[in-house]
Amino acid sequence: VCREVWRREQPLNYNGKTVQVPLPAGQGTGLGKALKLINHPVRSEIPIWWASLKDKSVEATAEIADGWMPVFFLPEKFENVWGKSLKAGLAKRSSNLKQLDVSAGGMLHIDESLTPQKQHEVLDFARPSYALYVGGMGARGKNFYNDMCRDYGYEKEAVEIQDLYLDGKKKEAAAAIPGEWLELSNLVGPRNYIKERIGAFKEAGVTVLQVNPVGPDPVREIETLRSILDEA
Repeated sequence: VCREVWRREQPLNYNGKTVQVPLPAGQGTGLGKALKLINHPVRSEIPIWWASLKDKSVEATAEIADGWMPVFFLPEKFENVWGKSLKAGLAKRSSNLKQLDVSAGGMLHIDESLTPQKQHEVLDFARPSYALYVGGMGARGKNFYNDMCRDYGYEKEAVEIQDLYLDGKKKEAAAAIPGEWLELSNLVGPRNYIKERIGAFKEAGVTVLQVNPVGPDPVREIETLRSILDEA
């Protein structure tokens, strides 16, 4: 519907399963009329990106969207969470659409002096955010991010994080986030390590890196990242 509106080729008439424009006779005010968008978009093809998470919405994303923005994306384990839904959606994708873009990444810090301990200290910055979503975004049994954590294989940790967070123990919940998840879903480490991780994201189908520089010189880190991508 949005794509037809933006193209402005003719007044919009759409009769779908869940959306009908204009409303049929006898519904609404009874004054329904096909209209064309007054505004003239700069481009008629505006990319549609979905930050979908659950099975049906991810399937719909793979079928009709231009891009997908998963959260806390772990390249080595993403198929355990979304593999079936992506495959089902892509099987129904129109040949008129381009390849589905996927945007993921996380924190970025490239530093040759990072020891394993220092790397973990940087990754610790992400713990409160992960804990908020996995532990606090919803009630027990109704938290999509907690479900994702379980599907990644961290079922025991998911229960612990949620129990701690909902009991008001936010720091303890953050400390319970699996270190492996933090390490593999972010880009923190020396240059060669970052290059390897970018390869893992690419292998998982990521086409657009989405990063948040956390070092003292974010401009330099983006420049370094660009040089690594140029080598790939």
